[in-house]
Amino acid sequence: MMMCGMPASAMRSAPAPHRRAVARLGVLAGLALLVLGSGCGYSTSGLYRPNIRTVYVEMFQSKEFRRGIEFQLTEALRKQIDRSTPYRNAPRDRADTILSGEVLEWRESTLGRDLFTALPRETAGTLMVRYRWQDMRTGKILVDQPRLVTTVEYVRPVGEKVFNARDEAVDRLARRIISSMETPW
Repeated sequence: MMMCGMPASAMRSAPAPHRRAVARLGVLAGLALLVLGSGCGYSTSGLYRPNIRTVYVEMFQSKEFRRGIEFQLTEALRKQIDRSTPYRNAPRDRADTILSGEVLEWRESTLGRDLFTALPRETAGTLMVRYRWQDMRTGKILVDQPRLVTTVEYVRPVGEKVFNARDEAVDRLARRIISSMETPW
């Protein structure tokens, strides 16, 4: 019998350290094959669904008194799709999927007040939306999120305004919605 290019009789006559090194090498090779064969949970497939190429982002609806947030969010989603995914924006009649949703609420609350004037120092803005991503070819709902919330803080005395907070909240939500379009593990 041959082992590592040496006949078995030569292995028996080889010094003990050499036999241990060969045995260790065999154990390491076996472990390497086991690890490579098991896959360790990794996949060579991409983060996004390969059977989808285009998305139509429908104008988000809003029941919110403050207008304009729905336009900002719709535009931010369209930009994020182009920037961060392999998908492309398409007209509704040519899209594989449709992303639709609604702005549920924009709320501002005071986190801290100035000790002398009692005016708000730090404020939090919370934006809440619901959205759905649907495959138009099959009718299958790919993602259905009844409530997605993000909160941003802003400090009025340093010049931060409510529209800065809304911009940041819209951008955060757009990134979170786009990340939900990734293929689930």
